[in-house]
Amino acid sequence: MLVLYETALGFCLFKITDAGKITSSDLYKEFETPERANKLLKLKSLHRFTTTATAVEEITAIQDGKIGKGLKQFLTDEIVEKGKNKDTLLVVDPKLVRPITKKLGINVSADSDSLDLFRGIRSQLTALLDGLDPKDLATMSLGLSHSLSRFKLKFSPDKVDTMVVQAIALLDDLDKEINIYAMRVKEWYGWHFPEMAKILTDNLAYAKVVKAMGFRTNASSTDFSAILPEDLEATIKAAAEISMGTEISDSDIAHIHALCDQVISITAYRTQLSEYLRNRMIAIAPNLTVLVGELVGARLISHAGSLLSLAKHPASTIQILGAEKALFRALKTKHDTPKYGLIYHASLVGQAPPKLKGKMARMVATKAALSVRVDALSDADGKSEPAAPSIGVENRAKLEARLRVLEEEGDASGVRRFADGGKRQARYQPTGESRTYNTAADAVDLVSTQREPMELAVQAVLDTKEEKRRAKEEKKAKRKAEKEAKGSDDDEMNVDGDDKKEKKRKRRESEANGQDADVTMDLEPRLLRHLLAAARRAAAPVPQPRCVAAYIRHVRVQRRRHARGHDGPGRAADDHPEGDAAEPRRAGVKPYALTDHIHEREAGTHLSTLLGGAEPMKVAFIPNVAPWFSGIISVLSMPLSHSIPAKELKELYEEKYAGEKLIRVQNNVVELRDIERKQGWVVGGFQVHSQGDRAVVTGGLDNLLKGAATQCLQNLNLALGYDEYAGIPLKH
Repeated sequence: MLVLYETALGFCLFKITDAGKITSSDLYKEFETPERANKLLKLKSLHRFTTTATAVEEITAIQDGKIGKGLKQFLTDEIVEKGKNKDTLLVVDPKLVRPITKKLGINVSADSDSLDLFRGIRSQLTALLDGLDPKDLATMSLGLSHSLSRFKLKFSPDKVDTMVVQAIALLDDLDKEINIYAMRVKEWYGWHFPEMAKILTDNLAYAKVVKAMGFRTNASSTDFSAILPEDLEATIKAAAEISMGTEISDSDIAHIHALCDQVISITAYRTQLSEYLRNRMIAIAPNLTVLVGELVGARLISHAGSLLSLAKHPASTIQILGAEKALFRALKTKHDTPKYGLIYHASLVGQAPPKLKGKMARMVATKAALSVRVDALSDADGKSEPAAPSIGVENRAKLEARLRVLEEEGDASGVRRFADGGKRQARYQPTGESRTYNTAADAVDLVSTQREPMELAVQAVLDTKEEKRRAKEEKKAKRKAEKEAKGSDDDEMNVDGDDKKEKKRKRRESEANGQDADVTMDLEPRLLRHLLAAARRAAAPVPQPRCVAAYIRHVRVQRRRHARGHDGPGRAADDHPEGDAAEPRRAGVKPYALTDHIHEREAGTHLSTLLGGAEPMKVAFIPNVAPWFSGIISVLSMPLSHSIPAKELKELYEEKYAGEKLIRVQNNVVELRDIERKQGWVVGGFQVHSQGDRAVVTGGLDNLLKGAATQCLQNLNLALGYDEYAGIPLKH
């Protein structure tokens, strides 16, 4: 009786000296010592494995119930050729009995009574194999087990669906991170340049533009040719000039730049990962990739667990893979089950009309089931050939042709039309240009708008204004319809309303012309301090004429003046002709009341009184509403009676306002930051025309402080006998 035993070293063939002891219950005692084991078993022959790959191949064949080349040759040489076919051969694996008997004609046995024999051989193997070091045997066993495990896991760089599962999961995570970071960049930088988010929608381009530009004031000097098309670049630069965003500091822009770096780097890595995933999908599932695309194919493999698991699914399961919650919810509530899951995102399903999407999803799932089985059961060498995705290409062509037939028929059922007398549909014949799915439309690109840059910039600023205008028009139309329905009574009401408006206008004019003798109008507290001290009532006028008066008081000028003012809408809605104060903030700088503004009459009347002279002082005042909350910046153009240097002009102002705590004279042109939330008035930017006949001066104040609250405190303090600056924070 012979015994076949496989080890990490090779195949061993032992001869049993006493066959009767095999069935004995005390067989384990024969292996208590090496001497007794050698007495029972004698080593007849040993077939060594030449390489680790040969060992893995032979052991794997035995586990699959097959005979490897090495084992077959070994048994042929040692048993068949030596005429020992009639001897019984004991093996440990019952699956080897039939193939050895069939191919070699050897009498093979593998019963449960022989298991104790193999346990004994395993315990005394080093003693039975004379000259074998136990450490060497342990090392060989460990190496073979590792190699065998790798082979079972199919660890091959040419076929690794596990990498696809991890790659598509990471790709989805990166998309979420990019969206979150890009949204934060737009919200953060939007405080400084809100219009750019409406002009530029691509996240990567937005981050690159912010990184290159920094502050929006640098837009005009920044080159965006490497990032944006020419028309978008011009639009961004135009919008930066009229932007209504707030100012930010250097530390703010530094943190925004750091966030932009994250968006750019993550997007670049996402591009690399997408290319890696595409190459990997082409390597392991070429037919599935051609049919549904690498992203949908990778998601199907990830959802199934592996390529082989996906190949085991029927077409009906692949069709709704990813919609399990909707399926079980429909079954529970007895509603219609879903028609598609992840396969809905395939281009073949996406290009189908809504009525045909379910039918197309079913057909794509059927072809995908066939394609994935070909991919899963093909070897690595076959997938690397150019003709590897032939099944997927053929299936895709058939599905596209079928979709065109269904679209031309206009019948979603795809069966006979009983309205045509039950005739069978005719064979499809191409009649015109074929339509295919535009894959380029899936990518977000910077599409040229073919419009004027300034027009686009203004449009981005006026989007909100346009929405409000439409709402107003709808409200007006509704009111007009109601008035027309009421009849003639509404006309009388309109006349009464016009009369009220006219009376209100005349009352404002009379007040501006000083018809109320009991009221003292304070154009500038320093000019009328003696009047305020004895006045019973003191009015704090609007700040625009006060700015004009402060300019002209001490300069020898001609009798006609021009002034232009920019103010923020820090007022009630009734002060604007349109009736909406918030609207101009979104519209940028907006002139209004170009002639006959009430401030012209106010400033002209009181300047004539203060300056004296037979000819009245005429002031041309043109107001502009600007996109900031509070603050007035005025530009005064004064025709001079004789030439004067700009330096002397500034010295006149400094001399005249010396000692005034709420007036500051500076060299630079007055900006919003000089006056916003400040208690006083600032004048600067002194310029004289090259011909010497005209001077230009800029000034400004905060119309909510010096233009209103601060001057009220000054008037009250002077009228009540207190210190003029009591309660006014001069340090600010």
